[in-house]
Amino acid sequence: MFYWFMKQVMVGPLLRLLYRPWTRGVDNVPDEGGAILASNHLAVIDSFILPLVLNRKVQFLGKSDYFTGKGVKGRLTAGFMRGVGTIPVDRAGGKASEAALNTGLRVLGDGELFGIYPEGTRSPDGRLYRGKTGVARLALESGAPVVPVAMIGTNIAQPIGKVIPKPMRIGIVIGEPLDFSRYKGMENDRFILRAVADEIMYAIMSLSGQEYVDIYAATAKARLAAGPAATTPPASPVAPGGRPVPDVQVPEPPQEDPAPSVD
Repeated sequence: MFYWFMKQVMVGPLLRLLYRPWTRGVDNVPDEGGAILASNHLAVIDSFILPLVLNRKVQFLGKSDYFTGKGVKGRLTAGFMRGVGTIPVDRAGGKASEAALNTGLRVLGDGELFGIYPEGTRSPDGRLYRGKTGVARLALESGAPVVPVAMIGTNIAQPIGKVIPKPMRIGIVIGEPLDFSRYKGMENDRFILRAVADEIMYAIMSLSGQEYVDIYAATAKARLAAGPAATTPPASPVAPGGRPVPDVQVPEPPQEDPAPSVD
């Protein structure tokens, strides 16, 4: 009920007004049953814009710090995060990945949508980075389909370091579900996990038109933070999994109807 209230009454109308999200492929999201929405990650606002265009609730993971703040601001932040479907998870320590996996399995087991960013963190420069294998393990253990998603333009609306995104049109392109049932029971094979993760990232790349960098986004961020001599990592000559680079461009919003002329 609180999720519906936040989406339909409080946050949703404002976000729709400011960012006028355009979509392609929304019908690719199953009407019922558990499914994994695997998206590129360009900005914090990604987790708020994607649920706007879907009729079903989407749950993402969020840092537990968002839910433990003190005072009025802390309570408001925690309430907002819960209202938009964010699940708190402790990312510190060696059990962070296990906690995230178990949470995802629970959400999917309940027949709900679980949103995940295979890159693990926001892209530092708008390009697509290597996917981590957690999304593959989640897909194989749950048996749920993976729906690839491309967020378009959120990094322009909200560059890293910018708290309040600027108003502009934002796009969401959703691809056909990927079925990995052929790998059932092979979730402990690291080669299979890498192949599945690469297939998911290739699907995202084919939707987003992003340039691909074959290192982890966290590694790229660490290199860029090393100092003024740091260089931007080069793009990969091939797509995820060594595939040929797909011949796609960054999707454009649909042409808006011109305003009626006044005689």
